[in-house]
Parts: sequence; C-alpha cells; structure tokens
Amino acid sequence: MTLPARSRLDNAAWRGKRFWAGSAASCRPAYPSDLFSVSPPVNRRPRQFTRGLPLRAVAPNAVTALALCCGLTGIRFAISHDWEIAVALILIAGVLDGLDGRIARMLHGESRFGAELDSLADAISFGVSPALILYLWSLSTLPRIGWLCSLVLAVFCALRLARFNANIDVTEQPHKSAGFLTGVPAPAAAAMALLPLFLWFWTGEAVFRSPYLVAPWVAAVALLMVSSVATYSWSSLKLRRNIRFEALAVFVLLGAAIISAPWHTLSLLCIAYIASLPFSVSSYARVKRLRGAQPASQPPATEAKSVDP
Repeated sequence: MTLPARSRLDNAAWRGKRFWAGSAASCRPAYPSDLFSVSPPVNRRPRQFTRGLPLRAVAPNAVTALALCCGLTGIRFAISHDWEIAVALILIAGVLDGLDGRIARMLHGESRFGAELDSLADAISFGVSPALILYLWSLSTLPRIGWLCSLVLAVFCALRLARFNANIDVTEQPHKSAGFLTGVPAPAAAAMALLPLFLWFWTGEAVFRSPYLVAPWVAAVALLMVSSVATYSWSSLKLRRNIRFEALAVFVLLGAAIISAPWHTLSLLCIAYIASLPFSVSSYARVKRLRGAQPASQPPATEAKSVDP
C-alpha cells in the first residue's frame, strides 16, 4: 500500500524525533548528583630531586683518606730506608685521624660509611704500616720471630678496631661510661711500637735496633691493644678553670719542643703515656668502687661520651 506524500513526510519526522529523544536519554545522567561527580584523584609519585653528596659529608672522609695515604706512603719510604720520613708520615696520619672525627661532628657529617672508612684507615696506618716499618728496620734479621711479631701487631690492631665497631651500639660499656678506653688506642699503640725508632734517631745506639729488644716490645704493645686495661680517654679529660692558662702555656712549650727536637719530645711523650697506664687502671678501679657503693637509683658519676678507637 502506497502512502501519500504528506503521510510519508510525517512518518519520517516522527522517526527522527524518536531517534533524537533516545540519544538524549542515553546521554542524560541517571541521577542529578552525577552532574557534580568528581573522578578520584590519580596517585602520582612526587617528583624526586636528586642532590649530590653534601660537602659536610665529603670533608671528614677526605681527611680520613688522606691519613690512609700517609700511612701507605710510609711503607714506601721504609722500603727505601728513609726511616725518619716513614715515621713522620705515620705521625701525620695520627694527627689527621684525630681531626677527621672532630670535623665530622663540627659539620654534622657523621655517617656509617665514615666510621667504617676510619676503621679501615686506622688498621692500615697504625697496624700494617708500623709493623712493616719495624720489620724492615730491625725484625728482618730474625725472619721467623720478627715476622711473627709484625703479624701480631697488625692483626691485633685490626681485632681491636673490630671490637670497637662491634661495641658501638652496645648500651652497657663500663669503661666508656666512666670516661676510659678499653685497651691502648690504635694511634697511641703505633707510637709506642715506634718508640725504639724514636730513641735510635737521637741516640744512635745500636741496642735500640736489636731485634731481641724490638720483638718482645712489639708483642707487648700488641697485647696492650687487645687487652681490657682501662686507659685514659683524652676527650673525657677536663681541666680546672684555675689551671687553664697554665695548661695553655704547657701546650705551647710542647709544640715548640716538638718543632725543635721532635724525636726527643716524642720519646718523652711515649714514656709518659706508658707511665700513666698504672694510674689509669687505679683511677678506673676507684670509679668502679664508687659506682658499686652508690644506690641503684642514682645516676653514675660520669656520663658516657663518644671516644676514638
């Protein structure tokens, strides 16, 4: 059946209205609140700005590395029999070892990496280097016993530093809390081991170069490093206010003596340190007795402080 032309136009218009009405209904939100819906935020990682290593962390580690270079270079001069330069480099390494920790605390650049590097440098500069210098200078005439004593000095220095690192996080350390060290520290032990060299430099006596004297001396110094003997900690010593000016004058005289007569002064300093060991042991025993007499509720007489190995 054929519809008239007007009817066909009306039918097409009706279909068009239904199509557009269905399209609008499909695009209309189901609820009015959907008009104001907000899509959840996308979790984006914050932009990370990479920064270089700060100077306050580099400076103390650079000083430690310089001390390590001095200790290793001392071996080179010992091989060429330049004994005074070799010993002087060990002493310079000791000075730098005392400065790196203070620089790190001053710049707030302490780190676990710096502590491990410092221990490694100490083991080489104050253990391996003095042992090789003494072996090349005197102990090589007794190949077996001399090399054994040199090994003991180097290995015991490493053991002492390993014990120090293992006890860093230990809360109960009787010697440290009382202001003392456990055993002779590595720089002081290196100076003590080199005492026969100091004496030989300014006396020229062949007896100080004898391996029968140097070998037992080196073994005794190595045992003092790993012992439990309480020794004075320089960072825990405090001067009275009424003697600070006199102490400053003593330090000035000491510096002048080291410049004018280094080997004489260093020999006297080593002998004085050895003589102070019985006094440090008795001082710690007195502090221990005072702590035992105090009630448990009272704090100890002295506070724990960070000390050098």
